[in-house]
Amino acid sequence: MTTTTKILKTEAEYEAASREAARLVALDPVSGTREADRLELLSVLISDYESRHFPLPASDPIEAIRFRMEQMGLAQRDLVPYIGSKSKVSEVLAGKRRLTLPMVRALTTGLGIPARVLLQEPPKPDSPKTETEWQRFPIREMAARGYFGNAPKGRELKGSAEALIEGFLAPVGSRPVYAFRKQSQHVRTARAFDNYALYAWTVQVSRQALAHKPKVTYRSGVIDANFMLQVAQLSWSSQGPRLAQEFLEQHGISLVLERHMPKTYLDGAALWAAKDHPVIGMTLRYDRLDNFWFCLMHELAHVHLHLQGSGNVYYDDLELKEGDSREIEADNTAREALVPRKSWEDSAVRYVRSPDAVKELAKQIHVHPAVVAGRVQFESKDFAVLSSLLGHGSVRSLFPEYQRSRGESR
Repeated sequence: MTTTTKILKTEAEYEAASREAARLVALDPVSGTREADRLELLSVLISDYESRHFPLPASDPIEAIRFRMEQMGLAQRDLVPYIGSKSKVSEVLAGKRRLTLPMVRALTTGLGIPARVLLQEPPKPDSPKTETEWQRFPIREMAARGYFGNAPKGRELKGSAEALIEGFLAPVGSRPVYAFRKQSQHVRTARAFDNYALYAWTVQVSRQALAHKPKVTYRSGVIDANFMLQVAQLSWSSQGPRLAQEFLEQHGISLVLERHMPKTYLDGAALWAAKDHPVIGMTLRYDRLDNFWFCLMHELAHVHLHLQGSGNVYYDDLELKEGDSREIEADNTAREALVPRKSWEDSAVRYVRSPDAVKELAKQIHVHPAVVAGRVQFESKDFAVLSSLLGHGSVRSLFPEYQRSRGESR
């Protein structure tokens, strides 16, 4: 075993120290032991060598982890072997728990994130903005959608990025990018997404909610099983989605429709536009009634169960069938509100997947047949059956503000 204790000056010394560090990491030494102290010293020496020979710009350690997750297509659950429990992973990514030395070692070895980046202090609230951050926003897409009003084009658009973004952020407090990174995000997706595009979408949804703020203040506790049942039964009307928007507004909740941004793969989100002003954002990525109603009830469940008294935001790609305990709870709450379990179990549609059986159950529980047809597909795992009843092309046309949204999303 090498006994390197001096500054690493050559590539051979660096490689030898890296091999020894990897060997020690594999031993998982107990803190305070000779091996643990040795590994800590090697980590410092290696980081020093990397900082001198492989310079990288300063980076928020949490952002570095998120970036590597995006690159590797990792979900939060995939970080458990490196950080610990699911709760620890959530707390670390939300900036509520500091990285420990064992976490840094594991992340450096397992994900290849330089130790010097992970050992940095997160940016402070008064950290200066950088030109690079503003340029990473999807400026052209935002301009095409009219987010900046009459914005310049071509090279002038790129050169004006910082001023345009600052003006765009102003209505929601002009928070810098790192504030968005540090808030408690809960993202239900297995795909790498563009964090800056997601931020732009979130701000636009918040801007729309604030510009059309409900006249009634949201009251915590107003949402219960009966409230959700009332919302679900609005689906019976051909104007149901619009009626749901009006009903929620009457209780202080904004429902904002905004096309998803490229590389966000988003169906909906639940967030706060301001104190006592919850917002449900929906992308209408799929123009179907069954998708609209399940997504709406899922996000409403998040507002009811998970947003209270916090600054959390929940993003949902509902194509992903898995999720943490909160996502499972929101799924179950939405299903129960739309098609109660007892009504489902007593219905002939469980065994006879016919349009008549779907319509009969829908009539009994006073919901649109598309809602029941979607439930049949989910329970049977047959996503071709009864597809003609799902209400294709019946949602977007109800929202002129959505139709006016410009830009091509993928």
